[in-house]
Amino acid sequence: MSSSPSTDDSGALLGPADIRELAAALGVRPTKQRGQNFVIDANTVRRIVRTAEVRPDDVVVEVGPGLGSLTLALLEAADRVTAVEIDDVLAAALPATIAARLPARADRFALVHSDAMQVTELPGPAPTALVANLPYNVAVPVLLHMLAQFPSIERTLVMVQAEVADRLAAAPGSKVYGVPSVKAAWYAHVKRAGSIGRNVFWPAPNVDSGLVSLVRREKPIETTASRAEVFAVVDAAFAQRRKTLRAALSGWAGSAAAAEAALVAAGVSPQARGEALTVDEFVAIAEHKQ
Repeated sequence: MSSSPSTDDSGALLGPADIRELAAALGVRPTKQRGQNFVIDANTVRRIVRTAEVRPDDVVVEVGPGLGSLTLALLEAADRVTAVEIDDVLAAALPATIAARLPARADRFALVHSDAMQVTELPGPAPTALVANLPYNVAVPVLLHMLAQFPSIERTLVMVQAEVADRLAAAPGSKVYGVPSVKAAWYAHVKRAGSIGRNVFWPAPNVDSGLVSLVRREKPIETTASRAEVFAVVDAAFAQRRKTLRAALSGWAGSAAAAEAALVAAGVSPQARGEALTVDEFVAIAEHKQ
């Protein structure tokens, strides 16, 4: 289901003309280097907020708010919003946009001017939701960092490149199942939550986008292995996808024989490949490293 740009710029939300006007006033040109594509469609941001099931008591963290299209829609729906923005010009301008367009909610907004990968704490109450149009080039590392850093985030909805959305939501056995799929599954139940057409962005990207929903597991996976130990197995298994696990994990285990012993002890065939394994099987392998 793709979306067409809306002509509905009513109320506080930004429409195409507002976005271009703001950008011109700030001298902003979206940069490829930062993977910036601004959403210029009010209906699309409303749809994202609706799909994210943002509630009036939610504390939402948004990464890469840009000129504020999604931020304003989130602020209308949530209790408070904290936006993390790396770009100096955009970070400086956003509070004024919020104050001008949603003055009654301005005290519910906080800005963190930082690289999201460096963020270890946020102002105010702990975030309950992450909703973001993630910059394409850093989407997966940022998502995994935020989930690791803020265990209070129960629900996440991110807009990413369609191909990345497919990878994140892939199940074992799928051609696109890989490191992002397993690491996301460590934290949450992951599913594709819709598609977004190219024409709701400025500039229009040359790829389609997808929405991914992640609902955090009620209880973390129980294991004697640390997350770092489990993720080391995942990284090793997919570093050489075509190899059997016995071969792919030989470096990780110290030898092919040690890899085989760990696999057999974990109840996994040494001849299997990484793309066939569930996150629980990777956990079992990590637990049986000699």
